[in-house]
Amino acid sequence: MYRLSWRLGLGFGTLVGLMLLALALASLQIRAMTELTERFATQDMQRLLRVQSLSLTTEGVGNALLHLMNAPRNQRVPVYADVDERNRRIDGIIESLTNNLDELTQVQTLRRLGEARAAYAEAFMATVDEIEGNEPQAALTIYREQVMPALQQVLIESNMLINRERERIEQQMAQAQARFEQLALWVAALSLLAVGLGVALALGTTRSVVSPLKQLKAAAQRIAGGDYQHPVLATGTEEVDQVGQALTVMTGAIAAREHEIERLAFRDPLTDLPNRTFLLQTGTATQWPSSLAYPAQGGGQGNCPQELAGCHCRSLLLFDLARLKTINETLGFATGDTLIKELARRAQAVLQPVDSARIAGLAEFYEGKTLLAHVSGGMFAIVSEVNERAAIECLQHCLADAMVQPAQCSGYSVDLSLAFGLADSSADAVLPVITLLRNAEVALSAAKKATQAFAWYSAAQEAARLSHLGLLSDLRAAVAQSQLQMWLQPKFSLQTGAAVGAEALVRWQHPTHGFVSPAEFVPFAEQTGAITLVTDWMLAQAMQTLQRWQHSHPKLSISVNVSTRDLQDSTFCQRVRERMAHYGIAAQKLRLEIVESGLMQDAHTSIALLHCLRDAGVELSIDDFGTGYSSLAYLQQLPVSELKIDRSFVTDIDSKPGSLQLTRTMIEMGHGMGLMVTAEGIETEAERDTLKGLGCDVMQGYFGSRPLFGDKLQAWLDHIGGAHF
Repeated sequence: MYRLSWRLGLGFGTLVGLMLLALALASLQIRAMTELTERFATQDMQRLLRVQSLSLTTEGVGNALLHLMNAPRNQRVPVYADVDERNRRIDGIIESLTNNLDELTQVQTLRRLGEARAAYAEAFMATVDEIEGNEPQAALTIYREQVMPALQQVLIESNMLINRERERIEQQMAQAQARFEQLALWVAALSLLAVGLGVALALGTTRSVVSPLKQLKAAAQRIAGGDYQHPVLATGTEEVDQVGQALTVMTGAIAAREHEIERLAFRDPLTDLPNRTFLLQTGTATQWPSSLAYPAQGGGQGNCPQELAGCHCRSLLLFDLARLKTINETLGFATGDTLIKELARRAQAVLQPVDSARIAGLAEFYEGKTLLAHVSGGMFAIVSEVNERAAIECLQHCLADAMVQPAQCSGYSVDLSLAFGLADSSADAVLPVITLLRNAEVALSAAKKATQAFAWYSAAQEAARLSHLGLLSDLRAAVAQSQLQMWLQPKFSLQTGAAVGAEALVRWQHPTHGFVSPAEFVPFAEQTGAITLVTDWMLAQAMQTLQRWQHSHPKLSISVNVSTRDLQDSTFCQRVRERMAHYGIAAQKLRLEIVESGLMQDAHTSIALLHCLRDAGVELSIDDFGTGYSSLAYLQQLPVSELKIDRSFVTDIDSKPGSLQLTRTMIEMGHGMGLMVTAEGIETEAERDTLKGLGCDVMQGYFGSRPLFGDKLQAWLDHIGGAHF
């Protein structure tokens, strides 16, 4: 494996070295050229000029001598001076050349030049003597025979110096040109070498970096696409391979975290079963997430695609642990969690028996594809490709039987009672899991409502459910548009028979569906919280009626039922006060009836609210007394003035000794606490007479009067006398 840093360092180092070498050669050559140019300008050219000046001066001396020989005496002095000046100049040039010439040939030439100059000087003096002796012919002879040959020799030698200097300059220029051309060749060679090295370095970098990076990019794209199985391949480059190894480590970490996230997202941490999100992830079992293992049949652990390959999810069994909320509130959430885990364990045991202990009737579930999931709270779901109702009901019975034995939690023995909702697909249409789960929830709700062990989903349940969904918005519109009606059922004194008041009953005349029974919309309104709207509307109607009765029927009161939600509303008492002040009615003419079981939802808050209402002067009644299970402990704390005995104790009381004894006890208890006792649901004369004999104060029921509205109510009010029934 090669280190990329070493290769890059070596390559770039060599490239920089070549560039520095080329720069150094160029610098040396430039320096040499500069020195040559400086020497040429300061030495060679100056020497050449002096030699040329020597030649010219020598020629001038010869001409001056000719002029001297022909000049009159009186004109010879300037000529002598000119000749002397030229001679001194020649001597000075020769002397300067003697100090500057370093070549042997030139030194010899200069020596001969000096000898010729000396011969000239001697001949010159001889010529001057003849001229001054007035012997022009002799002077001319000396000039021709001695001076001219000497001057001619000086010229020859000076010309030789000139030619030699020119040759030297030309040689130096040729050498400089050759060195420059050599430098150009070196620079060109180094440049080509640098370019080749750069190309090789680029190709090596591409092979060592770009190609491996492309491999890393492809690996990163595979990882981004969710492929964590293929490791990053080695490239032969250490640094890139280190990145690849880090990417491989990162891939493993991402895969582990993704697996953990998927496990947390799709598996319930309490039971370690698949959760609701897992079931609804894609809608069909054949598309369930592949990375989530779940308990497979036969006691093993399987992977979803293998275990559920071909599963069509034709049926879904939903079951819920009863009273889980009460268990959590009473024994704590830890106990509730223990029950949920125990329920899951027992359900898994039913679905995963060992081969030697298979449960008869469940063979189809063992052979088919079946999945147990924890939906929420105490609710579990079993999805399966089995689509035979008999087999599914057999599974339901087996699960119910597995829960018969109580579970031991925190020192308590707790029953694991279940309710089941069953849903299946039709023979020609396979429903997705989300639809089956919704249908099973509808069936489960129907089973709980009918207090049955299980219920199959049906279209009628769906219609009822859809109808309830529309009731909420319709009920709000009914309150706003006065579609509700307040019916009044009269109440009579059992001792005198006189009317003492009436109970307000709500009725709903729907503009599309016609009459809607209170048994249908009141429980639904109670569950959704819309009952407070109904209560407020009924209070307003009752107070308006009491306002009208202030002069015509001042002794009559009206009772209005108060829901459990109203008892938990801290603003309810203030709203009642404000309405009574608005309508200006006497507080004692309004009675509020509270269902006994509703008091126990939040006894502390309810009792405080009742005291607030009683302080406002409102009369309070406990409705359906005797049907609760714990209100007797609070009865002495309640500021009530009336007990209303439930009709279940009144029906056929004259022929049921048990009901008779219980009713007598409740009447005596009420009177002992100073309360008025009212019996509901009296429909026969015998029932009335029996209750009258027991000392009951007030009666209410069909025997006295059915609920009245409109003209019938007005007719009853118009004929109210002393004793009516």
